Amino acid sequence: MQNIVFQYLVWQFFDAPKNILKAWKNFLLFNLNYFSIPLLLKTLFSPWHRYKVSYGRGFDFGRYFEAFFSNLIFRILGAIIRTLLIIIGLLMEVFIVLGGLIAFFCWLVLPAILIVGFIFGIKIIL
Repeated sequence: MQNIVFQYLVWQFFDAPKNILKAWKNFLLFNLNYFSIPLLLKTLFSPWHRYKVSYGRGFDFGRYFEAFFSNLIFRILGAIIRTLLIIIGLLMEVFIVLGGLIAFFCWLVLPAILIVGFIFGIKIIL
């Protein structure tokens, strides 16, 4: 049977950090799926909501011109909105990475802060 202090140290510095890293990875993967960043990159220049104006039968220059520019506008609108969503998703990824680093670092430093706080409290009392 192991010493309880040794069990605590193993949990504090090996088991819990491993779980924190797994949770951090899950948050990063969830964010990628939530914002659908890979799919948005694949369909960056697709028309927005698949709006498409038909060119019709035959050749009518006015109708062809109208359909071409309408479809071009739908594609540009789709690219703009998808780009904004990609940027927002990547910014969230950055915040998740920074938050994970802070949480991981705080978890590792927490026992030292606890000991220093305990010693400082004893000095104030005495």
